[in-house]
Amino acid sequence: MAYKELARNKAFDGHVVKYEHASTELSCNMKFNVFLPKESQHGAVPAIYFLSGLTCTEDNFIQKSGALAEAAKHGVALIAPDTSPRGAGIEGEDDSWDFGTGAGFYLDATDPKWAKHYRMYSYITRELPALVNKELPIDGTKVSIMGHSMGGHGALTIYLKNATNYKTVSAFSPIANPVNCPWGQKAFSNYLGVDDKEAWKEYDTVELLKKLDNVKVHALVDVGTSDNFLERELKIDTLKETVAAQGQQWTIRYQDGYDHSYFFISTFIADHIQHHAQYLKQ
Repeated sequence: MAYKELARNKAFDGHVVKYEHASTELSCNMKFNVFLPKESQHGAVPAIYFLSGLTCTEDNFIQKSGALAEAAKHGVALIAPDTSPRGAGIEGEDDSWDFGTGAGFYLDATDPKWAKHYRMYSYITRELPALVNKELPIDGTKVSIMGHSMGGHGALTIYLKNATNYKTVSAFSPIANPVNCPWGQKAFSNYLGVDDKEAWKEYDTVELLKKLDNVKVHALVDVGTSDNFLERELKIDTLKETVAAQGQQWTIRYQDGYDHSYFFISTFIADHIQHHAQYLKQ
């Protein structure tokens, strides 16, 4: 699991550091960014993983979200991985923006064509944390997860399947019910096969919530009312109905006039960092 530092920039008395490593899960080299607050110079700090959306890389969130100031305020690290393997050389992986490169959907592919490389679920839940906890001043017992769009889907599903590994979860504009939206159906039919619809449900927030027994999740979800993908792709109304039916205590906020962009994320990122910080510091 050899890794190397590619770049380091001082920010808010801490540092943003870009790393590259050879991933065994994805069978390629992967990059990720980490914001290390100044407190990390004296010991391990809590951390929040941020999973980005379709077409994004490890850079979008770090450069565009405005999260660094709030993370520095709370002494919390930010870990921003890439959204898919890169350069796998699979026929068709670069043909469309919403599938393949930049669109790993945070699952482990089972279709033989994709199964060797497209294993973002195992990468995010196992391989990357093992590397980070071993090599960086991160307290692996105080970790949360959040994401945007496809990454919001990833954060919510990963949390629901691994709740003991994370203190809490939040999401911006998540793809909440991918088995019932075009983005999810396209990804799942290719990565997981068209026939095994039960396997699809294992990567669907709404479906996972239906099976959640005696576990209270305190999640924060924000979505803009002017999001072009709100009805067709995100299915937040379905999520809200399922949360209520399951007796969960989620905060789901419809933010008037906001869209799907990083302008929206940057407006409410402080709320999300604060949401995580209160649980990370308990």
